[in-house]
Amino acid sequence: MMTVEKFQQMIADGQPLEGTEMITFMRKQSAETRRLLMDLNTNYHTDEEIVYLFSRITATDVDPSFRMFPPFYTDFGKNIHLGKNVFINSCCQFQDQGGIFIGDNCLIGPGSMLATLNHGFAPADRPNMTHAPIRIGRGVWMGAHVTVLPGVTIGDNAIIAAGAVVAKDVPADMIVGGVPARVIKSIHEAAHE
Repeated sequence: MMTVEKFQQMIADGQPLEGTEMITFMRKQSAETRRLLMDLNTNYHTDEEIVYLFSRITATDVDPSFRMFPPFYTDFGKNIHLGKNVFINSCCQFQDQGGIFIGDNCLIGPGSMLATLNHGFAPADRPNMTHAPIRIGRGVWMGAHVTVLPGVTIGDNAIIAAGAVVAKDVPADMIVGGVPARVIKSIHEAAHE
């Protein structure tokens, strides 16, 4: 029988997300998460209540310093891992089956999308999914409507400009922007302008 822990170990081992048992498990988890999201997104909640609900969505102990402006969307929830003092602005969507790891002191802008899944390119392979984690270092600031694709690592203190599509790793202390995102300059250069 599939459990969250077994699922997370399969993801860590790089195993594919396929087969009847996997699909049934993911659908069940998605249904439970949608129920919690309906409460989060359609009722007023204090900061403390949001931390509690997000802890239930992620099945982890979320630090009390966490802040969020709902609504928030995720199709799984159980593979989101947050550091301390993380802020997620409104209308963000996390496709987290492949794992989303967000370091301390990060700011995630409104409408941002973090996607850890992909489908096969050949039509016969499209029902099957591949996955790769997204890792966001400490002190990262992502502007509004940023998209981060599977397998990307964003280094500590990086800034991602609004509207960027991040398809490749971002070095620490760099500002990136564009579609696809490219290095614009270092934060040290920007601070001395």
